[in-house]
Amino acid sequence: MARQELARFLRERRAGLSAREVGLPEDAPRRTPGLRREEVAELAHVSVDYYVRLEQARGPRPSPRVLDALAAALRLAPAERSHLFRLAGSAAPPAARPVRRVRPQVARMLERLPGTAAIVTDATYGLVAWNPAARALLGDDLTRHTTNLARRRFLGEGRTYETSGTPEFGHIAVARLRRAADRYPQDPQLTLLLDELRAGSEEFREIWQAHPVHAPGHRTKTLNHPDLGRLRLNCDVLLVPEDDQEVVLITADPGSPAARALESLVTRQAPTRTSPLS
Repeated sequence: MARQELARFLRERRAGLSAREVGLPEDAPRRTPGLRREEVAELAHVSVDYYVRLEQARGPRPSPRVLDALAAALRLAPAERSHLFRLAGSAAPPAARPVRRVRPQVARMLERLPGTAAIVTDATYGLVAWNPAARALLGDDLTRHTTNLARRRFLGEGRTYETSGTPEFGHIAVARLRRAADRYPQDPQLTLLLDELRAGSEEFREIWQAHPVHAPGHRTKTLNHPDLGRLRLNCDVLLVPEDDQEVVLITADPGSPAARALESLVTRQAPTRTSPLS
């Protein structure tokens, strides 16, 4: 156990977090940047004394459970989590659950895309962030913080539109869910989702048995919007590998009717909404 290095790593990561980033209320100005030790201890469900001793390089070796709790409290990326375990003299087990929060910098990127409908999905196709154009294009139920695109696709949950890319997306969704099942076999939310999809969709069961393999990339699809009619749209995916997430950018060809329709949607929407960060 590299006590001094572990203590320094914890202090640095704590200093780099703001209260807003972990869902805590902003209070009076702080004398030093970052979270307080008491706040990290509370988020990690450990005693303040225990956490203080770790930061002072005089604590006992943390158990894997405590290390995982600290990694979650400090919002560590997978590489940082593995480094934390190495400093504590332990091998990092696979992450128990997918990251279901959006990084503040990714959320801010969505705000800077006013002419693009943009969403962020976690490893199980749960929606964790969106911008105004995406909300107008895909439905107000995005704001429930429970929307899952695989559930929408196979079970008809929420507002759905038939599109030219619907069959292809079914295979893409199953391929991604298969990868998630391999990576997060102990995640209860993923287990529940897969059970629902198997029970409610014969199509899902058939595609699952076919073991589809798809990589994220560019697709073109036609969406039948109830207010705007048929829209020919481009879908491009940007990866956030450290969180196992995808940013989906939905655009239209410049000057096309679909582009004008997207522009009209943006002007009618409220400011960007994202999911909670914790």
